[in-house]
Amino acid sequence: MPAAVYVGDGRIAVEEVPCPVPGPGEVLVEIAECGICGSDLHMVLERYAKPGAILGHEWSGVVASAPSGSGWSPGDRVVGNPTPGCGVCRPCRRGRPSVCLTRASVAYLGYRGAFCRYKTVSADGLIRIPDSLPTRVAALAEPMAIALHALRVGGVGPDDRVLVTGTGPVGLLIIAVLRAQGISDITASEPSPVRRQRALDVGATRVVTPDALVDPPMGAPVAEPYSVIFECSGHASAVEAALGQLDYAGTLVIVGTGFEPPRFNQNRLIIFELEIVGAYNYDEDGFRSAVDLLNSGKLPLESLIEPDDIPLSEVMDSMERLSRGEIASKVMVRPSMSS
Repeated sequence: MPAAVYVGDGRIAVEEVPCPVPGPGEVLVEIAECGICGSDLHMVLERYAKPGAILGHEWSGVVASAPSGSGWSPGDRVVGNPTPGCGVCRPCRRGRPSVCLTRASVAYLGYRGAFCRYKTVSADGLIRIPDSLPTRVAALAEPMAIALHALRVGGVGPDDRVLVTGTGPVGLLIIAVLRAQGISDITASEPSPVRRQRALDVGATRVVTPDALVDPPMGAPVAEPYSVIFECSGHASAVEAALGQLDYAGTLVIVGTGFEPPRFNQNRLIIFELEIVGAYNYDEDGFRSAVDLLNSGKLPLESLIEPDDIPLSEVMDSMERLSRGEIASKVMVRPSMSS
């Protein structure tokens, strides 16, 4: 089968690889759509993946074959529903299964993601797509689950004044979910004009460029501070600027991954009693909640996904364009699509 394979030196190429064979209790899924994630960009463009890896984890698909008694039949539309934690360790007991102490790390050398035609999945690791939800939209379940987890970690309420820094696909999802949950005061900071406009389209109240986030005065908040900030760009400078925009007892939720560490004033953290928290992956029921929200009619779905799918042969080009901010929302890869 064709697959978009990381070949090293920051490049992806389409290669023929063996079609996976389901093991006991596994279902063979034909991938319908797979979104390009920011972590895919890091793995490829910053050369963290291992040659031979097949990336892509935001997928929807159709059951191609299933074992008897599994509850699945060929033709069933599905998304993945991984179990994020063991349920008994300290993080799991505290409602943080994404950092389960027994969770295995991803082995990128042998990783078989969904930038390919077929994928095997455990029969109990799937969710049925509702009849009213398009398969293409259902591929947003994984990043939507991440957005929902970030909002829960941030403890956002209807009276909060919220800032989102970085309005790529994840930032846009967070803005859309904030609006769907009744948050009305949402500012987005983004350098790309096309992404600033898309932030307004999905529910931001106002948009600014990053240089509008001024340094705070000594010992006092900025003129119009925020109570909760979601940092979605992964840039160290954005983390530093976001901290300066927080009000007393404010919370900074770091969602975007990056590899340059930020610098911050610990005295400001102490005097303002600020909180910095990371949001990684999703809650225990994250995928089901995400599918329900995607199927609710409360989201501007047409603004969250790029209008045209791409074939595997265009994954590399799209990653580069996403990294430059030329594409506003989620790019969907259709492995069955001809080049």
